[in-house]
Amino acid sequence: MTKIIGLTGGIGSGKTTIATIFQSYGIPVYIADDEAKKNMQSSEIIEAIKKVFGNSIFENDVLSREKLAEIVFSNSEKLEQLNKIVHPAVKKHFDEWILKHKDNPYVIYEAAILFESGRYKDCDVIISVTAPVESRIQRVIERDKTTRALVLKRINSQWTDDQRILKSDFVIENTSIEAVKTEILKILKILKIKQNVS
Repeated sequence: MTKIIGLTGGIGSGKTTIATIFQSYGIPVYIADDEAKKNMQSSEIIEAIKKVFGNSIFENDVLSREKLAEIVFSNSEKLEQLNKIVHPAVKKHFDEWILKHKDNPYVIYEAAILFESGRYKDCDVIISVTAPVESRIQRVIERDKTTRALVLKRINSQWTDDQRILKSDFVIENTSIEAVKTEILKILKILKIKQNVS
């Protein structure tokens, strides 16, 4: 039975980079946020978003992620409404995806809001990625061409590192690629031992 490793961390913590390193060791990786973005382009989800958020977040019938982000990261109720629209579609897609990887002992399910969405309950092992807040802010500003204020709103809409760590089996501190690789190899060694014992 394929085990699901949940990989999470706050925005800008570098979890996608870490997921890529796991992938380089032969572990299939599912990036939930990427799939959510793809699903948000489906006509069914677009219609549901229009119903809840109205037409003002669309420009020439194209969803404006910036406008949507501004709304949901300022209003936890609206964020919850968006998640209720998008998450069932991502879950369905993941359930189909994992069947294609059923011969692998492990797969990685990478999601920023693993705990907030309740998906952590489906994971056999959880790894949290941490990084200094300032590094995270700078990373997101550069990556998303956004403002510090908006990044802070997004950080504040997520669980804190302390909350995530309490519910995680492993923690990777993302300070350097070398340190991260060492941690990943340690985790894989532990998981292999556990697998041989069970």
